[in-house]
Amino acid sequence: MLTDESTSPTGTPGTPTAAAPAPAPGRRTHDDAPATADLFARLAELADGPERDAVRDELVTAWLPMAHRIAGRFRDRGESVEDLRQVAALGLVKAIDRFDPSRGAFESYAVPTITGEVKRHFRDRMWALRVPRRVQELRNRVRVARRELTQTPGSPEPTPAAIAAHTGLTEEEVTAGTEALESFSTLSLDAELATGDDGYSLADALGAADGAYDVVVDREAAKEGLRRLPERERAILYMRFFEDMTQSRIADRLGISQMHVSRLISRSCARVRDEVLGPRQGVRGSR
Repeated sequence: MLTDESTSPTGTPGTPTAAAPAPAPGRRTHDDAPATADLFARLAELADGPERDAVRDELVTAWLPMAHRIAGRFRDRGESVEDLRQVAALGLVKAIDRFDPSRGAFESYAVPTITGEVKRHFRDRMWALRVPRRVQELRNRVRVARRELTQTPGSPEPTPAAIAAHTGLTEEEVTAGTEALESFSTLSLDAELATGDDGYSLADALGAADGAYDVVVDREAAKEGLRRLPERERAILYMRFFEDMTQSRIADRLGISQMHVSRLISRSCARVRDEVLGPRQGVRGSR
């Protein structure tokens, strides 16, 4: 018992006063960690109903400042503080509902529960596009490694090789994590690029596949099959597809029936198609 030799509140000198209890060794305490052991014991004994809901609300109110403190650790990461506080409050409610008073202090259970809820929010909700879990984990490992490697003032920006050596990842994985780190949000294709006086959108600067390439490939692939056709069938295909003649005009020029022309065109096209696609189908079938 410590004593205070100064004047007591009542004006009587030398009145002994009790010192504040010291925190348990190795336990970190905060101003927002209230003493609510009795409330948790009471909550565990109550059945579902209005009384239990009232005790639960009282616990949420008592521990909400701690949840707000944890949310503040994640500020300046692209999410508003108010939204982060709401997510942390949700984590607090989950922690209260799942906490077993017989297993220790509530703070030791609540802090990782609330922190995990906020981290899941960033992982699942903050990406403009759905990113695979593996890439998200690479992003986090690269982010932590870059922070650890630049802790010393004046440290240069770590290279992918340095990050790979620090994390045990390959340089390709570091590159994927870095790209994810720098691509947290998307850019609209209609966004204007400020280059020069003539503004144009990002979509105007993106290339697209030229459909004419497919036509060139198809023509080159069909050449050999066309060369192997009989001369009359080649002539019929030329008149039909290059001179744009009708089947009846072709029949009149060759002195055959229109039905015969139709069968020759179908048979010739099928033969050329089979010769072009046959080797490709054989390769696919062997895989």
